[in-house]
Amino acid sequence: METQQLLIVLCGSVVLSFAYLTNFLLLHPRKLRSKLQSQGIKGPSSPSFFLHGNIKKQATPEENNNQELEQNKHTWPFRVFSHIKQWQIEYGSIFMYSSGTTQILCVTDADMVKEISLNQGKPSYLSKDHGPLLGQGIFSSNGPYWAHQRKIIAPEFYLNKVKEMVKLMVESTSKMMESWDERTRNSEGKSEVKVDDDLKSLTADIISRACFGSSYAEGEQIFLKLQTLQMVMSKVPIGVPGLRHIPSKHNREIWRLDKEIKAMILKIVRAQRSPTYEKDLLQVILDAAKSYEENGGDWLPADVAAEMFIVDNCKSIYFAGHENTGLTASWCLMLLAAYPEWQARARAEVLDVCGSKLPNDSMLRQMKVLTMIIHETLRLYPPVAFVVREALQDISFKRIEIPKGTNIEIPIPILHQQPELWGPDAYKFNPERFAKGIAKACKVPSAYIPFGIGSRTCVGQNFAMIELKVIVSMILSRFTFSLSPGYQHSPVSRLVLEPEHGIYLYLQRV
Repeated sequence: METQQLLIVLCGSVVLSFAYLTNFLLLHPRKLRSKLQSQGIKGPSSPSFFLHGNIKKQATPEENNNQELEQNKHTWPFRVFSHIKQWQIEYGSIFMYSSGTTQILCVTDADMVKEISLNQGKPSYLSKDHGPLLGQGIFSSNGPYWAHQRKIIAPEFYLNKVKEMVKLMVESTSKMMESWDERTRNSEGKSEVKVDDDLKSLTADIISRACFGSSYAEGEQIFLKLQTLQMVMSKVPIGVPGLRHIPSKHNREIWRLDKEIKAMILKIVRAQRSPTYEKDLLQVILDAAKSYEENGGDWLPADVAAEMFIVDNCKSIYFAGHENTGLTASWCLMLLAAYPEWQARARAEVLDVCGSKLPNDSMLRQMKVLTMIIHETLRLYPPVAFVVREALQDISFKRIEIPKGTNIEIPIPILHQQPELWGPDAYKFNPERFAKGIAKACKVPSAYIPFGIGSRTCVGQNFAMIELKVIVSMILSRFTFSLSPGYQHSPVSRLVLEPEHGIYLYLQRV
């Protein structure tokens, strides 16, 4: 009798598991697609292997793409995201496709962008598939937990706080330029430099000192491991059920790096610290975790320990605070090297405003030409390729019913280069379009979203803009630069937009 009961229980469990998996893997995704299709939304056909979805292997052509620069065009998104552009042409400004079993509604309609960005949460895959990099930190969490994290972290990046960090930014940049000075002296006044490596190290030093009371040297291994983790994770497709749990070579490396990064962050956290400021960001995060442990509360989810709250947010700030800004500074120098007339114009402004002095907050506010150049850099080379959201409940936009569970994707580089929004020169480098500010730069201001939009706008936007002005203005004041003949223009998307072969410039003292 007991054996029969056991068999019945086992059979019931198998049936229930099969029913659950069938619904999760097959029926639910089909239901989402069917609801969107019934409203006239089209997309590539469902694949024969449903676990694969419409995922396509993306590969940037290996040939040198410098012809783009020679033609004053920056059409790299149409190569790197050729599948998105092709589907946009075939199916219109709103279409759907799947990544594994994840159903994605891709939106390039500028009128819908603002509404979607304002009202939806972050997709669950950010904290799951990208969990080792983002965890449930401020960039990937939702609901009350996200709101509480933003309440803790955002004030540390308010403009009045960031202004106090300008001197620190100047000090770090001066050290990098001293090394460049030495290199040019040792090579008879002109030196080839791979600037993206140096600029990422610089921004890592700045974020370390400004937010964590340490230096790049202390956190160097964390940054290097985060870069390796980012590279490995960029090769793993999202939305394939169970893929992150398989002990593949990639996953084993991801697990190892995640464990090592966590241990190193906790070592810094536990070490005796001497903050640069009375209370830096790390201390604010630590105080919040300590307060929770001592007094309790309901803001920390049951599956997140106070220790992981610290680790997740440290990882997020370390990664976003140096990688994105360092890469944007690199693209900015590349563009100024490719367009010497704008380099000369920006240098003239910097020298006129600063003279022989180092920049301060007041001087930075006067640099209108440099601000235009940075905005145009962010338009043509946004550090993050997609704004991603998830419908947390059934919603309606522009008479389209979007079912709960649908992921919504806004391809920023393609939105930033639509001629109907930016004019016939949308593919060209023209900082003058920002002469009257962002609001006048294109027909729909919400179509310019390098830092996201709405309540989920990057908390470090002020920090990044001021940091970019400090770095680029100081370089302009001391060096002229041009593209190395060996430079290959090959942007690639590896969770962030990177130069595949680096950015090599010839530097020469002014």
